[in-house]
Amino acid sequence: MPERRTVALVTLGCARNEVDSEELAGRLEADGWDLVQDASDADVAVVNTCGFVDAAKKDSVDALLEANDLKSATGEGGARTQAVVAVGCMAERYGKELAEALPEADGVLGFDDYADISDRLGTILSGGVHAPHTPRDRRKLLPISPAERQSASEVALPGHAQAPDDLPEGLAPASGPRAPLRRRMGTSPVASVKLASGCDRRCSFCAIPSFRGSFISRRPSDVLQETRWLAEQGVKEVMLVSENNTSYGKDLGDIRLLETLLPELASVDGIERVRVSYLQPAEMRPGLIDVLTSTEKVAPYFDLSFQHSAPGVLRAMRRFGDTDRFLGLLEQIRAKAPQAGARSNFIVGFPGETEEDVAELERFLNGARLDAIGVFGYSDEDGTEAATYENKLDEDVVAERLARVSQLAEELTAQRADERMGETLQVLVESVGDDAADGAAVGRAAHQAPETDGQVVFRSDRGLTVGRMVEAKVVATEGVDLVVECFEEAG
Repeated sequence: MPERRTVALVTLGCARNEVDSEELAGRLEADGWDLVQDASDADVAVVNTCGFVDAAKKDSVDALLEANDLKSATGEGGARTQAVVAVGCMAERYGKELAEALPEADGVLGFDDYADISDRLGTILSGGVHAPHTPRDRRKLLPISPAERQSASEVALPGHAQAPDDLPEGLAPASGPRAPLRRRMGTSPVASVKLASGCDRRCSFCAIPSFRGSFISRRPSDVLQETRWLAEQGVKEVMLVSENNTSYGKDLGDIRLLETLLPELASVDGIERVRVSYLQPAEMRPGLIDVLTSTEKVAPYFDLSFQHSAPGVLRAMRRFGDTDRFLGLLEQIRAKAPQAGARSNFIVGFPGETEEDVAELERFLNGARLDAIGVFGYSDEDGTEAATYENKLDEDVVAERLARVSQLAEELTAQRADERMGETLQVLVESVGDDAADGAAVGRAAHQAPETDGQVVFRSDRGLTVGRMVEAKVVATEGVDLVVECFEEAG
């Protein structure tokens, strides 16, 4: 028997990349690869890169260089790692350019290589060369009409490919099994499920549609099938991810498809919570708000992509809305679910932004009572409309506004946490004992998504096990984090 090859996947960026990595892991394992956690123990280190903003690109390059260092590391038996391969958004977005700028990477693979990932890695590991792709605008690769795009509804979703034969050359991946071809890479009771891929919006600051492609919904039956499979693996909470979940179903002929899918997902045996991320304020509708605020096991959680609230800045961003309309949306949500969680990200220092615009954003933040706020300073992104704008602000002005709004955000989210004192929460336990931070048991409530929104810390871990959903009372706060006591102990 030939020695089995080993591979490690290093994942950067968002939850969508995490799903992609698990799908790649599933394909590789099915083709006879052994998956290892540490890149230093692998024949091939695959780095799933992020290409969203400059900081993420730097992190991706650093991860590739760090993996490359393992090829020359000496230890017992010599160096194990023989090849480093870049995949993911940065690899897709820059292709040949990245390969030329970073010769340390033995391969740069695009999304179309995912279906044949085992062959690609085998070629590279044996000393062969797989030519990096030439990037192109993926929005132009799909049919425009909803009927045509329905037939191609899984093409942009690596790991779920069963594409028609008549798609543009280079788009259709090789055929593969329709069952969830995914291998969990951790034991967390929480897992993401990709609802769709790509985006049809044309925000002037965002390059994601150019390398992720146009918006394509997955079939509801496949989302349900994958959720059932995850429940069998011990998952208790699924988080639906895509570039824009409020658009789900529009290419399948039913823009309200999410409203009917959510109750079905919530009824899957073993699933305790369903969470929806990435919602566009301009696409929110009463029916969706009703389902998110009133369906058992669906978290009343609103990850709303506001980005700014000054009308002039929003128009320059190719977005819609203003402070009062956004505040009205939040009021509508809280009228139905007072404890609902709400979070958002914002860009400051956008070209042409004035002090009056910043003051308008601050007015919105002061009135919004958001549980979590991300603030980013504007920087040009290759290939975006905003990169061509005049009236760019000096870097020191952007930095000052970023610091000011970030400080306000920190104060406001801490105040919002204080408002939750005395609330009763349903908390999913995620770590206990040696696996938990500082030895304390840790979990998350319905208003807290993984990685971004703070956490719940238990005063005692007595009787707690990972994956259990418990009722607890908020007794203290630590910034955005909440400290709780379980009712069994508090009573």
